[in-house]
Amino acid sequence: MLRDRETRRPFVYSPSGRSFCGSQTSSASLSPVTCVPGTAWAWAMHGLSALPKISLMDSTLYAFLVVRRLEGVGYDFRARARDLVIGVRECCFFAPIVIVLGIAIGFIVPHGGMPAASSALAALLVTFFFVAVPEELFFRGLLQNLLEPRLGYLGSLFLTSVVFGLSHFNKPQPFNWRYVLLATIAGLFYGRAWHDRRRILSSATTHTLVDVIWSLWFR
Repeated sequence: MLRDRETRRPFVYSPSGRSFCGSQTSSASLSPVTCVPGTAWAWAMHGLSALPKISLMDSTLYAFLVVRRLEGVGYDFRARARDLVIGVRECCFFAPIVIVLGIAIGFIVPHGGMPAASSALAALLVTFFFVAVPEELFFRGLLQNLLEPRLGYLGSLFLTSVVFGLSHFNKPQPFNWRYVLLATIAGLFYGRAWHDRRRILSSATTHTLVDVIWSLWFR
């Protein structure tokens, strides 16, 4: 979801295995590619830390969209103006909550300064393609989508958000309850954005904006 407070270095590659924006997920360990003998070194090389996540995302897309033909995922890169409107709207709803609560519980501290345009653009692109889209595909396009027929909209939204929040429990270890709390609340707004038109681009827009604002103006 957001940058790693432990490293305090957003959008910086780390040889320890953390991906861009500090969003280390279980996809790296789940990817079948990482199980191939002799390939573990590749993920520690500069610029290759996102490959396990991309590999898992490709496998997931094939399994659910081609084999199972799951409907309503919303994985479509034909951008619409409405995607941006929904994404920005949910970010505006969420921002006051996360800023006030994050400062109150001591999780974030605002800092001044205007980043260079090139840095901001790089942060947006990297976060969107390597963090927001893969995570929104799994949590909203698949998990919330599959739960909704069984639990209804509100039940699936809440449960998916809790799972999303808990996926951030170990940043830093052993259990970062502040990160889990804020990630869970963020998941509610990401889920709302996706559900509005059932479009991953909508929730990925919200996700990207939240991550980038957090990384550039808070520590």
